[in-house]
Amino acid sequence: MRANIGRVRPFSSLPASARRELLEIGPVWGRDIQRHRERVFEIYRPLLAGAPKAGVSVVRDVPYATHARQRLDVFRPQGARDADVVVFVHGGAFVRGDKRATPEIYDNVLYWFARQGCVGYNVEYRLAPESQYPGGASDVALAVAWVRSHARGHGGDPGRIFLIGHSAGATHAASYACDPVVRPAEGHGLAGQVLISGRLRADTRAENPNAAAVQAYFGADESRYEARSPVTHAASLDLPLFIAVAEHENPLLDVYGVEFLHRVAAARGRAPRFVQLRDHNHISIVAHFNTDEDALGREILEFVAGA
Repeated sequence: MRANIGRVRPFSSLPASARRELLEIGPVWGRDIQRHRERVFEIYRPLLAGAPKAGVSVVRDVPYATHARQRLDVFRPQGARDADVVVFVHGGAFVRGDKRATPEIYDNVLYWFARQGCVGYNVEYRLAPESQYPGGASDVALAVAWVRSHARGHGGDPGRIFLIGHSAGATHAASYACDPVVRPAEGHGLAGQVLISGRLRADTRAENPNAAAVQAYFGADESRYEARSPVTHAASLDLPLFIAVAEHENPLLDVYGVEFLHRVAAARGRAPRFVQLRDHNHISIVAHFNTDEDALGREILEFVAGA
């Protein structure tokens, strides 16, 4: 277990003024999450627009099921053969979000992994209130099944699928792997899982700025939240796990990440891999992929190699 990452200076790829602004945003992140989120997108836009993309082919909006949002993008590195597979599930507080939140984010995550030799899939899914629990996790199940069936044709190894979720996407990814309501009877079929800044417990506490969105997805009956929370089923998780949180998170998400970690550790008698990305916030923890700051990406690659 690693408590934090300090090998690369945070925001090292950005101009000095942008670095200062992000360092100022961090401690007050939770006061206005939506405004700060949009500002982080804007800060990273020009940097990611010029980020390396050569040698990676992209196929957009491939259907894995019938709904208009049940689509994914395929990122294939040139010459891929029996490569590790990364499936990424974006966030958005259950009620919003897109696999391309901007023209660069979250493409940047899959471009980076593809540049390291992995075949990548960027997954879209249905949103609440149209799709309530366990709809998002069920879509992840459909996407993983599709990837398993098609990975070989894209140069990937269907036995080496690593599921990465961010924010609400981490909720859905965790539910898919350990919630008995969602987990396929034949097993999850994953080689490993990475949960980044995930809402791993359903709550509508006063300090949760997305409480209404949690209710839209998990339902109005809060007596069901414990059974529907991924953390409740963490001890049954039976695959390699890596949890990452930002120093400046949406309120309680770092707490729930550590709670999930503890439950898995207690069940196994050893702690899974864990990092806290110092100075980063809930969005920059993924926005910085495919820049010169690659400490988290390298940690994940080490995890993949050892799984």
